[in-house]
Amino acid sequence: MRRWSAPEREAEPHAPAVHPPEAATAAELSPTAPSLTRLADGWNLPSELCPCTGPSSPIPKRLTTWKDYCEWRCIPLYSPAALLLHWPLTVYQAIQLAIHQCLLPQISNELRIHYLGPEKELLQLPVFGELQALFPGVRMHIDLVGPAVPHHRDGEQIDLSYARCSQMDCRCKDSVGNHTEIRTTSAPCAVTLQLHAGCYHDCYGELVKDSFPHIILALNAGIAAYTSWLPTLELIKEIKVPAFFSDYCEEASYLAVCCISSATGTAPKIQIQMNPFRQPSRVEESALFLPCYSNCFLFGL
Repeated sequence: MRRWSAPEREAEPHAPAVHPPEAATAAELSPTAPSLTRLADGWNLPSELCPCTGPSSPIPKRLTTWKDYCEWRCIPLYSPAALLLHWPLTVYQAIQLAIHQCLLPQISNELRIHYLGPEKELLQLPVFGELQALFPGVRMHIDLVGPAVPHHRDGEQIDLSYARCSQMDCRCKDSVGNHTEIRTTSAPCAVTLQLHAGCYHDCYGELVKDSFPHIILALNAGIAAYTSWLPTLELIKEIKVPAFFSDYCEEASYLAVCCISSATGTAPKIQIQMNPFRQPSRVEESALFLPCYSNCFLFGL
């Protein structure tokens, strides 16, 4: 579970151990991951195992399984890239649910997301470049807000495109925009991230000075584990922005829904459901004697 509040160090009953393949792949995406001092932009995989360039065909009307996605992106179902791709695909799934339930209007040319409590994601930011394939023609701005963001990176903007593969002769090395870079110009980019250090309810006033979010996401949130979620849940209820959460197992999701209902006085509009794009590798050494997967279940306000 993520450490949502810096002052409070509560028990983490559902805390997972990082699965070795995920840790190895994340390290390749960011060689300086332990210090979070800079970003890399490459997969440690050949082109046939990862989405390093734009799709060869238009996105199907709706992706509903890993098989759908892998066939569309022309990578095998066994590709280890899925150990990281569950992040952008869970974002995709939450947005599709919001649209289907009429919580979010059909997307035109811009989508602004407030992404709460990132931790592991901070080591794997280049993988979010895949969102430009999942939402073609849409400019996406994602504000990542949480106490795990280093203070020296507070306010940093990062432009993303497709993370490159490991093959030196692949066309991704020649494609303009197939990279990750800290922003130095005002030119628009398909996917832009901005980092914010602190809790959402403390940062919200500054965040909305320029624009308002279309949707709020908190993945692997651990709502039931931290009382510091309470002011954020109250804020989300007040601003009436659709918000989606994920967790590692059904029990944690059920406890989270109970906390949300208690804090907001309303039941979630999107009931607990299996996320078809959960991370395929099971979390080992979980404190619960239950099957646990990163981003396993989704639910929303």
